[in-house]
Amino acid sequence: MSFQEDCVQFGDQLARLVDAGVPVKEAAVVVGVPRQRCYAILRAIGRPVGRLRGAGKPADSRQIVEVFDRTGSINKAAIECGVAFCVARRILVAAGLVDAAPRAFGKPEAKKRFLELMDQGWTAARAAREVGVNERTGRDWRQGIRRTRNTRIYPDGRVVDYRSGTVYKQTVTSATCVDAAASPVISTRYLSLDDRIAIADGLVVKDSMRTIAARIGKNVSSISREVREHSIAGRYLPHQAHRDAAAARVRPKRSKLVVNKVLRAAVEEGLSRKLSPEQISHRLRRDHPDDESMRVSHETIYQALYFQARGGLKKEVQHALRTGRTKRKPQRKEGERYQRFVDPMVMISDRPAEVDDRAVPGHWEGDLITGEQNKSVIGTLVERATRYTMLLHLPDGHDAEQVRDALITAIGDLPAHLRGSLTWDQGAELARHKQITVATDMQVYFCDPASPWQRGSNENTNGLLRQYFPKGTDLSVHSPTDLEHVAQELNGRPRKTLDWDTPAERLRDLITTN
Repeated sequence: MSFQEDCVQFGDQLARLVDAGVPVKEAAVVVGVPRQRCYAILRAIGRPVGRLRGAGKPADSRQIVEVFDRTGSINKAAIECGVAFCVARRILVAAGLVDAAPRAFGKPEAKKRFLELMDQGWTAARAAREVGVNERTGRDWRQGIRRTRNTRIYPDGRVVDYRSGTVYKQTVTSATCVDAAASPVISTRYLSLDDRIAIADGLVVKDSMRTIAARIGKNVSSISREVREHSIAGRYLPHQAHRDAAAARVRPKRSKLVVNKVLRAAVEEGLSRKLSPEQISHRLRRDHPDDESMRVSHETIYQALYFQARGGLKKEVQHALRTGRTKRKPQRKEGERYQRFVDPMVMISDRPAEVDDRAVPGHWEGDLITGEQNKSVIGTLVERATRYTMLLHLPDGHDAEQVRDALITAIGDLPAHLRGSLTWDQGAELARHKQITVATDMQVYFCDPASPWQRGSNENTNGLLRQYFPKGTDLSVHSPTDLEHVAQELNGRPRKTLDWDTPAERLRDLITTN
């Protein structure tokens, strides 16, 4: 039926329903027409309902800029002003507050450039921003993951279909495979065609499995299994073995738990008895020693469970796993850390050598001291050369925005020659460190994890301040006047390290000299 016929047949009925206060969504069900077509029919008969896409109110550029200055977030500015993210970003780019970052690459070039940057030591987030793609896309490129519509295909053959909510693996016949001899070497973990030919040559001259394994750099059990599984009539054929391996490797493949209903039922029964996936896997091997179809690795069970959680069955998964997690905990290698903040940190190892010997004044160390249950805090700043102390009043909390504003205010009162650098730990309160650097022209350096001695002057001063602000007390009761009084008293103490001068005297000499 054409659109004109729909307008004639359903137009009057839709108009009456809408006039009676029935939502278009419900009216569409009554007349049996898709909702979007109902909107089109109502517009065609002169009864528009709702708002056309893109026909919203014009964006208030000034309001968007004000919200971005306050929050530092394009998304928050878009939400508060009621506009799309792309609209807010376009306005902020025009105002010079956000880099345009045009996509200077096509997809193949972007992928190639991204992988080059990763090889040079860039983080995935920074490299993705450089080439103009989403960070998740960059990580998929790096891990060899292919995406088609709502499906993500992993190099190991695991296929995640987000539309149907399934994880599976599916075999493909060798007739659909490319020539095995031309297939690329995926990883040194797998046997290549040259390795298989070397195995066949070794068997011809009756070399032992161990000798062949040492020659091609593989484990002897891998060679033994290869020969056992890919021999025909007692003869190992390397090219046929390589074609079979390539055919078995082609993805997608359906998961064992999807294909084998008996195995799936056994796994579900084990989970209902609060057994862990590893216990289920090993118990199945014990209970069915001669049945290969009743074996499944605990990793396969975990993958099925966590994907099920993404599909919305979080309560069922929480009951199945004793940890109660519905999301897999990321595993990192020893010494590997994720990027702490959006803006890359400048580490203390990059700090100039002149800061270490305290010969040049103007370099500060900072931290927070916390009160009862970490609900109230006081910011502390100590100058490394003079030990001069400033205290920051933070009555509204210690989020990144509050700490940023307090630091900018305090540092802004200093002369230019006393704004050398600021050293801080990797606390979340300094997530806006880039904005602090821009506003004060003072570089922020970050200590290594769990290394408080790298801010020794600040740690020592915090210990002295505990005489005035004991641990476990409410620090919010102290006014700015109270903090100023404590700072003056601390800066008036003679210090042995200053040859019995006071920090206030040393700072006064620096200011008057310059």
